[in-house]
Amino acid sequence: MSGSTPIDEERRLSALPSVTARAIAFVGVLLGGLAGGLIGHSLVDIQCSGDCGVPTALGLVAGAMTAALGMAVVGVLALRAMGEWREIQDRERAGHGP
Repeated sequence: MSGSTPIDEERRLSALPSVTARAIAFVGVLLGGLAGGLIGHSLVDIQCSGDCGVPTALGLVAGAMTAALGMAVVGVLALRAMGEWREIQDRERAGHGP
């Protein structure tokens, strides 16, 4: 094979993180949303007296959305950092400077 390098034979270069890393990030977003929903529900439930169905549901949804959004930002940043780290390692293996 002409033009192939050891890096090409190990794996194809791609900007996408591995499927495992993306799956872990997705599960992290789901768990963060679940935890945020439980916290939002509990905070409203503790402070409310009487009929609290709607306020508790709003607390649950607001907490879940806020936490899931925060975890999504963290996941994207972590996946990008992993991609940059891999790119630096590939350059060093190819003999180029950082």
